[in-house]
Amino acid sequence: MKRKSHGGMHRLSSRTDLRTLSETPPWEWPRDAGDIFFKVLADRLADGADRIIAARLAGDMVVVNDALCDALVRIASHADETEELRVAAAIALGPVLEEADTFGFEDDPDDVPIEEATFHRIQDALQKIYPDESVPKLVRRRVLEASVRSPQDWHRDAIAQAYSSGDRDWMLTAVFAMRSVRGFPNQILEALRSGDSDIHFEAICAAGEGELDAAWDHVAALAQGTGTSKPLRLASIEAIGSIRPQEARGILLGLTESEDEEISEAAEEALSMLEPEDWADDEEGDEDESGDDWIH
Repeated sequence: MKRKSHGGMHRLSSRTDLRTLSETPPWEWPRDAGDIFFKVLADRLADGADRIIAARLAGDMVVVNDALCDALVRIASHADETEELRVAAAIALGPVLEEADTFGFEDDPDDVPIEEATFHRIQDALQKIYPDESVPKLVRRRVLEASVRSPQDWHRDAIAQAYSSGDRDWMLTAVFAMRSVRGFPNQILEALRSGDSDIHFEAICAAGEGELDAAWDHVAALAQGTGTSKPLRLASIEAIGSIRPQEARGILLGLTESEDEEISEAAEEALSMLEPEDWADDEEGDEDESGDDWIH
């Protein structure tokens, strides 16, 4: 069973306040933090609020391992657990699914903190939970949102049905899922016109993740619009660097001069994500200018 080393140097006592840990950076957690989370999750007589906190923390890449994932899967799958706890457990499984999907299991096995068998157990469990209409709606939504971080064939139909349901909550979940699952350009463009700020936000993120060129004019205008709400503007600044990186470069450079620290930092972060080739024309221009100077 894989376990990831913890950064702290002291052991937790039975009196440890989980609420304090939730406010502590994970790299400063005690070495046995994962064990404590597991014990709280496994104890159905433990305080309900503590179990929710433990579930939220258990998915952090500093502590997550096979045992914690299995505990989270059991909770998410168990009808006798509270809805809030099942929601927290489902969400917590998302990061490790993405980690496993990104690095895989073929090269260095230490790249992923869980075994491949555990990875597939998580996928299978979430796929089984999702279509069960006896499961609370919010649990099913979070199951879909977590599971798409490692896309599978069943996700396309699930997302399409959620988006076309006409239910605002399901549409929000569907557009969030479109960040990870490709093939929904028309739905994303439609969602960009939504008057619902949450759906609009998720559509911007999905357009960026999917490098949706048709969304450029809309997203670039939001990124530069001083009247754009802060959340939408920050999301747009990040997205334009993915949609049209070379064209976005000039906009982002200008935004780094913003007096709004959040805006300038977001622009700098987006610039840092550009690939070397996105700066190629500048380099060519510099070479041309150097050549001209040499000729003269």
